[in-house]
Amino acid sequence: MRYARFPMRYARFPMRYARFPMPDPHEYLIYLKKARYFCNKMAVTTHQLIQWKQQGRRIVALTGYDYAIAQLLDQAGTDIILVGDSLAMPILGYETTLPLTLDEILHHAKAVRRGVKQALVVVDLPFLTYQESPQQAMHSAGRVLKETGAQAVKLEGGYPAMAATVSQLTSAGIPVMGHVGLTPQSVHQLGYKKQGKTAESADRILAESIALQEAGAFAIVLEHIPPDLAAQITEKLTIPTIGIGAGPHCDGQVLVTSDLLGLSEKQPPFAKAYVNLRSTITQAVQDYSLEVRERKFPEL
Repeated sequence: MRYARFPMRYARFPMRYARFPMPDPHEYLIYLKKARYFCNKMAVTTHQLIQWKQQGRRIVALTGYDYAIAQLLDQAGTDIILVGDSLAMPILGYETTLPLTLDEILHHAKAVRRGVKQALVVVDLPFLTYQESPQQAMHSAGRVLKETGAQAVKLEGGYPAMAATVSQLTSAGIPVMGHVGLTPQSVHQLGYKKQGKTAESADRILAESIALQEAGAFAIVLEHIPPDLAAQITEKLTIPTIGIGAGPHCDGQVLVTSDLLGLSEKQPPFAKAYVNLRSTITQAVQDYSLEVRERKFPEL
């Protein structure tokens, strides 16, 4: 009885604030779920990714090349931020990923890591910084972890020699993400064509995926392969598969962020632009230029 008057004391509340629109209950519930997710989210680990596969939780990955964008990707809830050797093309202006050096990717990885609090940061090892020998791979991967603070590296290929290299890296405590299917560092050998379309090549990609898992890789990128092959590999492996142009059956998806934002001059056939920042930025610069030339900016 002591608190029986409580509802009556605040009965006028809705009338006092009736001029303010009330939120839609369904949208408000979604907002609360998102807020709870981002407030409670801890730093992503390689072990967590494997748990998410077991739980059926999809993994979100994007590329990051600088502090500002990496910070936004992290705050938006991206699980994996890949400092990919793809930075050679949209960021540095090379025609392929091959000219990229280890020092160049280290420079960008340091900036990305400074902007990230929760996502797992994975760094590509550039062409010919790990293929010569396991010792070379160990040196390059060691520099990535020591100098950038990133938590893992990514290597292309799953052929026997590369699987052996991955095994040595993981045995030394260096987390490795694999990459099979279309491997851009082999562009002069494979081109950019879809891989795994024949029974022979599909069997090879499946065998490489299994070999990488057995070598200790914590996840594998499947690039530009048929969806049914990606589904088969995903079902076969106990570690997560991250697809790019590999259909909807992978445990996660990755896109090049410049493709997602509509900044790329030419989009890959499997990419999706969620906004056209190329057009937006061009228009903004044109508007600024016009106001400067017409003496409208800055205002007095």
